[in-house]
Amino acid sequence: MSHKQLAKGLYALCCICLLQSTNLHAQQMPAADTLRLTLQQAEKTFLDSNLQLLAQHYNIQSNKALVAQARKWDNPVLNTDQNVYANNRFFEHGRDAAGNPTGEIFVQVQQLIRTAGKRGHQVDLAKTNVNIAEWQFNTVLRDLRATLIKDFYSVAQLQANAGLYNDNIERLSKLEKAMSTALTSGNIAKKEYLRVQALILNMKQEMIGNAKELANVQSELKTLLQVTGNIFILPVADESEPARMPELSIFAMLDSAAKHNTDYNQQVYQVQYNRQNLKLQRSLAVPDLTIGTEYDNNSNYTPNYYGLGLSIPLPLWDRNRGNIKSANWQVKAEEATLKQYDQKLKNDVLNAYQKLQLTVSLTANNNAAFYTDYSALYKNIVESYNNRQISLIEFLEYFNDYQDVRKNQLQQVLNLRLAKQELNDVVGVDVAK
Repeated sequence: MSHKQLAKGLYALCCICLLQSTNLHAQQMPAADTLRLTLQQAEKTFLDSNLQLLAQHYNIQSNKALVAQARKWDNPVLNTDQNVYANNRFFEHGRDAAGNPTGEIFVQVQQLIRTAGKRGHQVDLAKTNVNIAEWQFNTVLRDLRATLIKDFYSVAQLQANAGLYNDNIERLSKLEKAMSTALTSGNIAKKEYLRVQALILNMKQEMIGNAKELANVQSELKTLLQVTGNIFILPVADESEPARMPELSIFAMLDSAAKHNTDYNQQVYQVQYNRQNLKLQRSLAVPDLTIGTEYDNNSNYTPNYYGLGLSIPLPLWDRNRGNIKSANWQVKAEEATLKQYDQKLKNDVLNAYQKLQLTVSLTANNNAAFYTDYSALYKNIVESYNNRQISLIEFLEYFNDYQDVRKNQLQQVLNLRLAKQELNDVVGVDVAK
């Protein structure tokens, strides 16, 4: 036996051991329960139970609470003073023989009055923060929903691939059994029998790779839907997808994207926030007024004194100029970023539209009758080989070609669905259906 033949034999033996080990492991695992879901059911479950969305919703409520807080006035300040010990007596309060008060009681109440609209500017900032939090929520929702749709249809495709592998392996196994009998009878050459065995091993390896990828996507899909335990989510989806472009024009999509795209609108409110902060910083340069009333029962000026006090800081050294300059530059920076977002948004819409256009064109050009005829012819290929109507080489070529054609068909459906979803994501609404 040559080294090359020995290497092939060892390779085949390793593959058989690996597959037997995998099958044994699969037999030891308990059968998974199947949860059948349509895309609409999956989206409803996702919206009802996803914890990331719940956390973002709490963030919105937190920012709304800050709006109410920003409307509040500053609390008044109470100052009081009284004598504790004087003339060898504690808490000496009363009147002397002449009726004049003794001891000291001083009470003052002060209220800070913010000037130049500071409180209104703070309320505006808090409201804008709510808008930013809402668009952040929409961004998380968009990204998670896109992942959900991608995983949903990817599971459907991988599951269809698994069915293809199972059918092909079943057909080949029947052929292998028949060839084993024919080999014993001396009706076929051993090399033909080994070629079919090698094809089965190769297909089982591909099936294992497909199963691993399916398990990874299943795990992510179950996390999105908050599904735990030994449950397999089986998407209920058609194998076909309508190959049509959206009814909206590209210009209408650009207008819609400016209104609904989450990243762009989040940046719009970020610019608004910094403009409002600039107004607040300018208002902080205006001193606030503190007004108060006071009572002193034994004032040096007169007993039972009532007074009105006003205080205001003098803006001699600090006029908040540094913060104003910083806020002004921040506005310019965010405006430049917004222009960048605007250009990127337009390019993203055009790019997604063109990719969908190409995908739709490719899908529409595919002849559905071709796949039907090819599948019908494939069903007879094993029988044709058994009847010696075709050679082994023709059988193997046709067999491999059919598998590639079928997998490409499933991949093209997935590509069309993902291209539609990409356009819907960037426009912000479902324009491609």
